[in-house]
Amino acid sequence: MEPDRIQVLIAMSGYMAVVVAIGLIFAKKANQSSENYFLGGRSLGPWVVAMSAEASDMSGWLLMGLPGVAYWFGLADAAWTAIGLAVGTYLNWLIVSKRLRRYSEKAGNAITLPEFFSNRFREEKKVLMVISAVFILIFFTVYAASCFVTCGKLFSTLFGASYVSMMVLGAVFVLLYTLVGGFLAESASDFMQALVMVTALVMVVFIGTSAAGGLNAVIENSKSIPGFLEFFGIASPEVDENGIQLITNGKPVFGSAGSYGFITILSTLAWGLGYFGMPQVLLRFMAIRDESELTRSRRIATVWVIISLAVAVLIGIVGRTLYPVTLTSTAEAEKVFILISTNLLPPLLAGLVMAGILAATISSSDSYLLIAASSLAKNIYQGLLRKEASDKDVMWVSRITLLVIAFIAVLIALDDESVIFAIVSFAWAGFGATFGPLMLFSLFWKRINRAGAVAGMLGGGSMVFIWKLVVRELGGIWDIYELLPAFLFSCILIVVVSLLTEPPSTELQAEFDAVKMGQML
Repeated sequence: MEPDRIQVLIAMSGYMAVVVAIGLIFAKKANQSSENYFLGGRSLGPWVVAMSAEASDMSGWLLMGLPGVAYWFGLADAAWTAIGLAVGTYLNWLIVSKRLRRYSEKAGNAITLPEFFSNRFREEKKVLMVISAVFILIFFTVYAASCFVTCGKLFSTLFGASYVSMMVLGAVFVLLYTLVGGFLAESASDFMQALVMVTALVMVVFIGTSAAGGLNAVIENSKSIPGFLEFFGIASPEVDENGIQLITNGKPVFGSAGSYGFITILSTLAWGLGYFGMPQVLLRFMAIRDESELTRSRRIATVWVIISLAVAVLIGIVGRTLYPVTLTSTAEAEKVFILISTNLLPPLLAGLVMAGILAATISSSDSYLLIAASSLAKNIYQGLLRKEASDKDVMWVSRITLLVIAFIAVLIALDDESVIFAIVSFAWAGFGATFGPLMLFSLFWKRINRAGAVAGMLGGGSMVFIWKLVVRELGGIWDIYELLPAFLFSCILIVVVSLLTEPPSTELQAEFDAVKMGQML
């Protein structure tokens, strides 16, 4: 192996050793009970809650997927997505966090999202619990696959090994780490990883801009590409039948600028709606030690998100100036962050920056695996199949589930042409439409009942598949990101079905009022 690659490997190995050490430190406390393993005993402080929520949420797509979109299509698509996410982050912390922290404790001290929904409506037959657990298993398996794709692309690009072997190696590391430490280790390491991610992003964008000849040179190059630097237009790379961009006289070929109209902007901004249904973020709200500390967490999280998203978009723009013909497909474009880092930074420092991608991937995939496993073990196995199961039994089942989910995610991730952004966007829509409307109505509408909750969850989750696979294929005005129509459809179902069926019991309404007034009696 070349000396430069050895230095990169040393830096990344050192980082991975620290992550494993954190898992071992927290392993003993995590395994004391299922509440500690799945929710950290509701003991997290405001900084850890904020940073771990955003690190687990953003995943590797922040450092690879989003810059890749900016590199390939220009400013508009990436920027409007980033704006939607930033606004969604702030509103989620502002509107949902305190009410959910209070309600989840009052509703039977729920420690998972399916358990909260089931307890919120005092189910006897655990229909809501099972439906939500199944959707979590489906969409988090897809999410975990996107993280494994990131690992594969990262390691294969750095070390010249095969994509599949590197992807499997990354999956094994994430799996072992998650098995050891649970939620506490995950949250503590995510705090560190959030710092690594934002530092890596800022460092790379400054180095890249300087190498490109400064900000003016980047702007001038971007303006020369039709639609590349517009908020209401989009670049149109001309590609051959294999999706590879055409190159003429050493320059990439672009067609006329595409239109980026109001419907498209609204569709892209809809990414922000996803936050209301993201289990990995909502669980952090439930895990904080004191509701009053969520205000500080909101400020920390919002600042981190704005900086990280803005810099990630700019990296893609800078990368097109530096390497106009190096990355010639949408899948290749997602390597722009790696390309800038390894070409412009000293090897040891590049290794630390690459650890930023690894940080993002680990912080997300361990969250996804853990939440998916808890859904089956805690909510289906203990909640439905074997109610007398002990904490030890639940944790054993969760670990077996982790292995199965990881295996399926690896199968999904085998294709080295997978586009991280596309995989994430589908899973994001799934969670946003399945759980987002139900979460908002559960917290803020007293009239919602169990029938409305079931209809909204099933309708929203199903519409994501229908719109993505059938309606959106029609093109034209129907080419809308599936999250928006599925989210609205779920809202309509919740309201209509709730109003057409019996109102919730007086006990449920009294509990709602108590939570609204901030009473924990």
